Amino acid sequence: MIIDVWSDVVCPWCFIGKRKLENAIERLRAEHGDLEITVRHRAFQLQPDASGVHKTSEMLGKKYGASPEQVEAMQANVCSIADGVGLCYDLSDTYSGNTADAHRLLLWAASIGKQEELLEAMYSAYFEKKQSLFTHEDLFAITSAVGLDPLYVRAILESDEYSQDVREDQDLARRLGASGVPFFVIDMKYGIAGAAPDEQFDATLTEALQNA
Repeated sequence: MIIDVWSDVVCPWCFIGKRKLENAIERLRAEHGDLEITVRHRAFQLQPDASGVHKTSEMLGKKYGASPEQVEAMQANVCSIADGVGLCYDLSDTYSGNTADAHRLLLWAASIGKQEELLEAMYSAYFEKKQSLFTHEDLFAITSAVGLDPLYVRAILESDEYSQDVREDQDLARRLGASGVPFFVIDMKYGIAGAAPDEQFDATLTEALQNA
C-alpha cells in the first residue's frame, strides 16, 4: 500500500492529519498483521506566491476578516484538537512565509531515506517550538538536528533543484481534486480530504487493503 500525503509544513491541520494517519496505520496493522505500507510526502504550498515573513495571526485576520480575539479563539481550537492526538501546539507569535525551500529539502530527503524524520522535525519545530522555517539559516538548524549533511543541504538550497518537483506535486494534487491540505491518496485510488475523523481513516484504509 502506498499512501501519498499532500501537505504544507505550516498547515496546523497537516501535522494533526499526520498523527491521525499514523494512528490509523497502527490500528490497521494491529488487525491485519505487519503490512507493507509506504507513506510519501507530497509538496503543497498554501501560499506559493508568498514573499517575506508575516505574523500568522495578522495573516489569518486579513484572510478571514477576523478580529484579534477571533483569531486567538481559532488558534486555541486548533491547539485543543492537536492536544487530542498527542501534540503540544504553541501558535502564539508564529510567522508565515514561503515554504518552497522546505518542500525542496523534504523531496531531496526522500532520496536518502530521511524524509519522514525531517518532516516530523519541521512540524515539531514550527508548531511546538515556534521556530521559523523560512530562511536558509532556519532550515540549516533543523536539518542539522536530524543529522543531514550541511554540504548537501547548502547545495540544494543554493540551487533550484526539486523546484519543478514541488510544482508537479502541486499540479497533481489539483488534478486529483485537492483544493487544500492535508490530502491523502491511497494507491492513487482512494482519497481522504482534511484531518478527517478516525472512522473515515479506518474505513478508507480497510477498503484499500481489501481491494489491493
